[in-house]
Amino acid sequence: MNELFNRTRFVTRKNIFNILHQWFRVLDEQGNVLLHTKMRAFKLREDIRVLGPDRQSELITIRARQVIDFGATYDVSDPASGEVLGALRRKGLKSIFKDEWLIFDPAGNEVGIIREDSGGLAFLRRFLGGIVNLFAPQQHHGFIGQNPVLVFRQTRNPLITKTYLDFAMDGGGLLDRRLGLAAAVLFCAIEGKQG
Repeated sequence: MNELFNRTRFVTRKNIFNILHQWFRVLDEQGNVLLHTKMRAFKLREDIRVLGPDRQSELITIRARQVIDFGATYDVSDPASGEVLGALRRKGLKSIFKDEWLIFDPAGNEVGIIREDSGGLAFLRRFLGGIVNLFAPQQHHGFIGQNPVLVFRQTRNPLITKTYLDFAMDGGGLLDRRLGLAAAVLFCAIEGKQG
């Protein structure tokens, strides 16, 4: 695994929309660019690539299994080795009111969940828009079994979407950092369209 993924904290930042691709940068805490992500526009099935600092080498792929599915499952893999890292599945209609994503291991077994912090705040974010995020940024907590493995806080304003990702509580390495990063990228890309 690339040493870039050994860190405990990352920041994803959405770049200005481009007609052919939607770009995100993954930064360290000091603001140094570690990775780039590219989401291809005008595709019926979501296809996101996490690229190295050179914007050439693909380190992670995130692909939806089906075309336009509200409860979509996204397969996450390492394209260099062909290794399947796991999958992330949005809990369909339930996620309209409060985000919940299931985490699957490489064998397809459900092993964890990522949940939005508060149902009440989630409702306000959906129906009052991004103004709520200025006062109560969106937070998600991830668990493998009952063990906390990640927290991320997403902020949005009309110009910038950022997600602060923290794996510090996962001292045992229960969640592959690449799968956690894929979750943060998905929230920044997919969930960013809802508020």
